[in-house]
Amino acid sequence: MRVLGIETSCDETAVAIYDSRDGLLSHLLHSQISLHAQYGGVVPELASRDHICKLLPLTKEVLKKARCAWSDLRGIAYTQAPGLMGALLVGATFGRALGYALAIPTLGINHLEAHLLAPFLEENHPKFPFLALLVSGGHTQLIQVEAVGEYKLLGETLDDAAGEAFDKVAKLLGLPYPGGPILSKLAQEGCPGIFEFPEPMRKNKELNFSFSGLKTAVLQAWEKSLKTEQIKKDIAYAFQKTVVDALISKTMLALEKNKLNNVVVAGGVSANTLLRKKMDALSLRMGLSVFYPRLEFCTDNAAMVAYTGCYYLDRGISDKNLKIQVKARGSLL
Repeated sequence: MRVLGIETSCDETAVAIYDSRDGLLSHLLHSQISLHAQYGGVVPELASRDHICKLLPLTKEVLKKARCAWSDLRGIAYTQAPGLMGALLVGATFGRALGYALAIPTLGINHLEAHLLAPFLEENHPKFPFLALLVSGGHTQLIQVEAVGEYKLLGETLDDAAGEAFDKVAKLLGLPYPGGPILSKLAQEGCPGIFEFPEPMRKNKELNFSFSGLKTAVLQAWEKSLKTEQIKKDIAYAFQKTVVDALISKTMLALEKNKLNNVVVAGGVSANTLLRKKMDALSLRMGLSVFYPRLEFCTDNAAMVAYTGCYYLDRGISDKNLKIQVKARGSLL
């Protein structure tokens, strides 16, 4: 089955084609970073308008790259949740209309599930069951994955997600948009031991996370400092280390509690260099197998949507009526 995947949940317009036999045939992504940078964050109305302008040209280019005609498509998968309502509606409406015109099935995808399954785009992919650490701008969750569609939530953030904390701390340090990746890069120039922040919920044996208190500690440290560029780098280093240590600690606890030895780290924050370094060290220490999406598939993308859609569409699961439904806060579980 050959499936067109569409991702328009936030500030990236992405299209991909996945074939159940031949794998990923082509994928393209247009980022809106330059569009939103002057505002210091994503402007939903501008995001939606840009998706409208870019979606059809990207789709035509993806088809051309894959040497695929419209008539070769056997299904369409689009991001249904979660995300910005207007942005989601652009992709959903385009996908449903195209499916109707081509008389092929369509399916709305929760892109959190697509993130979990992104490592399956690789030749070396995990075996079930596995523990998933899903870390993104809006979600930080530990999920036990028994099979595709069989998920058990083990723990989640009680306040800010890890990616959200990165963005907020970047903003209070005066870093430009997009703040999280810039903060991570800045942290590489920081000095160890200059600032130390307590690891959130370190002594708590539950599998939940909390990052709002850490954000407050960083704010207080910054306000009391001389606010030099080096201090900014040192605070970024200490903040990133603390977040990563918290993610590693809870992952290790979840593995021990649930007797799992396969781990998937997915979502935008899974691209973080320090997190990968410490997770790899954990895998050596505990004899684990750890899997990540390739860097280009860590953030929102259509390849993972196309793969997830292909899995379900190939099994006869599709939209059952013409009603278009999107959800800003669609839960995976």
